[in-house]
Amino acid sequence: MTLLIANAEKALNEKQDQLNIRWYPRYHLAPRAGWMNDPNGLVWFDGWYHAFYQHHPYSPEWGPMHWGHARSRDMLHWEHLPVALAPVGPEDKDGCFSGSAVVNADELSLIYTGHKFHGDLSSDDNLYQVQCLATSKNGIEFARHGTVIDTPAGLHHFRDPKVWQEGEAWYMVVGARVGDTGQVRLYRSECLRSWQAEGVLAEADEKMGFMWECPDLFTLNGKQILMFSPQGMAAQGYENRNLFQSGYLVGQWQPGAPFVQQSAFREMDHGHDFYAPQSFLAPDGRRIVLGWMAMWGSPMPEQQDGWSGMLTLPRELTLTADNRLQMRPVRELENLRQHWFSWPVSTLSNKMLPVMNHCETTEVILQFELAACDAEQYGIALEDGMRLYVDNQAQRLVLERNYPEFGLCGQRSIPLPASATLKLRVFFDSSSVEVFVNDGEACLSSRIYPQSRMLSLFAWSGRAEFTECGAWHLE
Repeated sequence: MTLLIANAEKALNEKQDQLNIRWYPRYHLAPRAGWMNDPNGLVWFDGWYHAFYQHHPYSPEWGPMHWGHARSRDMLHWEHLPVALAPVGPEDKDGCFSGSAVVNADELSLIYTGHKFHGDLSSDDNLYQVQCLATSKNGIEFARHGTVIDTPAGLHHFRDPKVWQEGEAWYMVVGARVGDTGQVRLYRSECLRSWQAEGVLAEADEKMGFMWECPDLFTLNGKQILMFSPQGMAAQGYENRNLFQSGYLVGQWQPGAPFVQQSAFREMDHGHDFYAPQSFLAPDGRRIVLGWMAMWGSPMPEQQDGWSGMLTLPRELTLTADNRLQMRPVRELENLRQHWFSWPVSTLSNKMLPVMNHCETTEVILQFELAACDAEQYGIALEDGMRLYVDNQAQRLVLERNYPEFGLCGQRSIPLPASATLKLRVFFDSSSVEVFVNDGEACLSSRIYPQSRMLSLFAWSGRAEFTECGAWHLE
């Protein structure tokens, strides 16, 4: 594997100097060059936050998966480290697929899916996915230990292990597909090397998809959250509009018992681009999640620039009393704030008002008293390509993007909150927008591709009252 990693590093060093950085993020984690998808192995180890990710270092297209690797003191300033895993086989000769990381005594352990075909690559009948282990003392160079769970009989799609510790035992959930039914399977171990099957933890009904990717099980507020990315759910009205979804079930589980579901499936993020989230525990006990800010099947214009894919901002998870998962930007983001620009506007009526000439690394704060606003539409626009606005007739908050030259047009939306106040924190980076609503009630994340960056407020067919209005320039 040393030669393969050396080759990957050589390719990255050559390609990163050739990137067009017009849309490359300034404060999100993205690959040095090449392709990125799912976050993997999120963990705190030896004084650093570590983020691994699905990575093809040789091109900005999906290809044989490696594990990219970066570390950070604050989840915002990332140092790229050498590629951690490369597909050397025989257990992972066609890709090192998604997985997780745990700290075992003084070792960092990566548990990942080995992806391989026995025969023709065009047929899933020849696909086998196994769970593998690699370990490191220094968190940078990894020794491989091969397969620790073989493909169960009759399965071909069996991937994305997430491992955690309960008492003295280790547990693992793995996504699976049986026919056209998605599953999460459970395993138990004393040592990370030998695992016993504990059965099916949860399974899709006829509307819940044919494959459950990237499962994650963790505890919040005394309840267990089963987070996963189901493939094959049909859109229903405003819900499930992306090609694939990411969401969660709330229930109760303890070792040796079944998972008892206590809520319906809910999407975590209502934007265009959020998939394969993974959580981990910060040293202070916060449950943090990052996702892939892209979507299978979506155009990715940055590929023409030599790179593709990025991760969301880190978000702290909490659970409400009525079983709703909330996501807030981690407090470390406030350390990026440099200069506050208060926009001198309190009322807009039937007009558009430019407020910022160059919106790139910016956190916008907007607050409205909804009863005081009678405009049919009011909000904020980034040139002609992105609008975030209240649709008063539909009573929804809408995130709209309009990049017809890239085939990226359409809307995502959520119902307006029941509270009288609507407060928005809107994070802009070079090619992304993330909207946090009323301190965690909802989130919408989408990729954007602006050619220019004039930011304006608007209100049409009526009046909008702004009770807070301005922006932080971010480091």
